[in-house]
Amino acid sequence: MINRSDVLQAGSRISGYVRRTPLLRGGTAEAPLWFKCEFLQHTGVFKARGAFNRQLAARERGELDPGLGVVVASGGNAGLANAYAAAALGVPATVFVPETAPRVKVERLRAYNATVRQVGSEYAEAFAAAMEYVAETGALFCHAYDQLEIAAGAGTMAEEILQDEPGIDTIVVAVGGGGLYAGVAAAAEGRARVVAVEPRNIPTLHAALAAGHPVDVAVSGVAVDSLGARRVGEIAFDIATRVPPTSVLVDDAAIIAARSLLWSDYRIPAEYGAAAALAALTTGAYTPAEGERVAVIVCGGNTDVCTLESRPDADATGSGV
Repeated sequence: MINRSDVLQAGSRISGYVRRTPLLRGGTAEAPLWFKCEFLQHTGVFKARGAFNRQLAARERGELDPGLGVVVASGGNAGLANAYAAAALGVPATVFVPETAPRVKVERLRAYNATVRQVGSEYAEAFAAAMEYVAETGALFCHAYDQLEIAAGAGTMAEEILQDEPGIDTIVVAVGGGGLYAGVAAAAEGRARVVAVEPRNIPTLHAALAAGHPVDVAVSGVAVDSLGARRVGEIAFDIATRVPPTSVLVDDAAIIAARSLLWSDYRIPAEYGAAAALAALTTGAYTPAEGERVAVIVCGGNTDVCTLESRPDADATGSGV
């Protein structure tokens, strides 16, 4: 179970290791909108927060062997964050990613001196291989989303949003495995509602809430490299049952259009998974009430910038997948 105290503790721990990213105002005078620009975080994604919290906490407890380092399974972003944190802390990182991981992410992993192992066609296969490696070596496992320290680190972003704009009523966040959602929900509990947005092709939280427990879902679509977990994490499901979010789905066409809008109107280079949050508003999947103050988390920008100016019918696979 995660709560705000875990998030506040994470904030104290990772201070000085992560960037406090800006909260930029957009929208119109009548309907203002705020963008939490987490694409400006180290490694271009919010996951640096959880990676540092996990590794620093493990080091405090004597669990981080400087010779063995850390292991992570990832669609790309969690690997980047943990490889960056490991390099900053002076320990090795081994990252398991699917063979379909975007080239731009694999190249950056290697730039952080991570050992990259490409296994299978989706995150679940990379995860299984990573767990075998952990069992063989004893290296510290850093989950992409379903560890309390990972989720609590991500939640520090919501603390910043509500400090910068205390009047925010609603925080809109994209959901994959649910670590970011869980941290945001814990931080915002009792202070702001959370809108949990998922691609229609990867409805992990939506399906879990309908079933009453986490279930496997099929994984496909433009945002699969960053939101492509097959099932939502237990931490995310637990807080979703304690503080039910507004859960909405958006299709790939809406995600592509929202990404284009972020670039054309704001010059924000969002990856498809990050654009899913805005797609909830542009499609009406979530419609704010009059006067409602809404913040949208743009959680990552690890994308092929050459596609930002592409035609609507070009490169619909996204981020090199």
